[in-house]
Amino acid sequence: MEGKANIQDVAKRANVSIATVSRVINNQGGVRKQTEERILKAIQELGYIRNAAARTMKSKDTKTIGVIVPDINNPFFPSVMAGIEQKAREKGYFAILSSTNESPVVEQEILKNFIERGVDGVIITTANENGDHLKQVLEQGIPMVAVDRSIQYYDVDTVLVDNVKGSYQAVQHMILQGHEKIAIICGPQNTTPGRERFIGYKKALEDYNLKLDERYIFQGDFGERSGYQGAHQLYSLEDRPTAIFSSNNLMTIGCVKAIGDLDWKLGEEISFFGFDDVDIATFINPKLSVVSRPMHALGELAFQLLHERIQFKDPVPKREYKLSPELIIRESCRLRYPKSSPDGQSLKK
Repeated sequence: MEGKANIQDVAKRANVSIATVSRVINNQGGVRKQTEERILKAIQELGYIRNAAARTMKSKDTKTIGVIVPDINNPFFPSVMAGIEQKAREKGYFAILSSTNESPVVEQEILKNFIERGVDGVIITTANENGDHLKQVLEQGIPMVAVDRSIQYYDVDTVLVDNVKGSYQAVQHMILQGHEKIAIICGPQNTTPGRERFIGYKKALEDYNLKLDERYIFQGDFGERSGYQGAHQLYSLEDRPTAIFSSNNLMTIGCVKAIGDLDWKLGEEISFFGFDDVDIATFINPKLSVVSRPMHALGELAFQLLHERIQFKDPVPKREYKLSPELIIRESCRLRYPKSSPDGQSLKK
């Protein structure tokens, strides 16, 4: 019964009136301590979430949506949020933003709060893709859209970028520039972007008959510190890579900082390509080559799908969209010598 109990169920379990339960959950006082404890015990046993019943009975939407991101410090998410907010305002909706710091426990607490507030829908980049902790929201019939990361085991509309394509093209570019010792600073493999970007990296090496060298694979966590540590580890190798592919923007920042601290000449001794454009990309010398994502468009599409789910209650099959990334070639990946592509054509013209 967890997640589906209503106020009547709580009243019945505690052997009190609905009005008494209401006084307790709304902190109105006037209830004996023993009775209050009995009601709270019933709430816990039944998994009752305040306002769940009211939500199904209300005649009007709250015009509020909840947005959950794993790391508000990542510049990607504010850009996505800007797209969500623009479309939300056009439809008269207000968006509440919360960050989990990659904690499924915090995420669950936020979701419970959203339910209590009676949000009309949720847009989420989850900290745990298996989706078990999302059950409480989905069982309430609250529409949900996933952005950037998929949700397993549940039919949830999803908006992604083509991570495999983006990382493949970046690594391909470095290969065609003559690089064979290409390292990668990976994101977590239990996330869609971390996993798919590593797949694109491996596929590019395979297509160009280059060996996957474990020495050149550093497992990061999408944080700036891990990018810094990755660059240090790669620099310490006796046989250093000639190029690095960083799997996200924060790791790019950390990696570039480390390259500078190590006096590892960017664009000369070490070439570089990052996933996601960052502010520093055009401020440093040489300017960074990156895979750019349509962040604003991701947010706009996410809200569009959510709004459709809110407006049209009839169930429709899960929808998944993959937007195309764009390769932005700047100055951080130097030409060693031109290499032929699989079809025999050289990059050099």
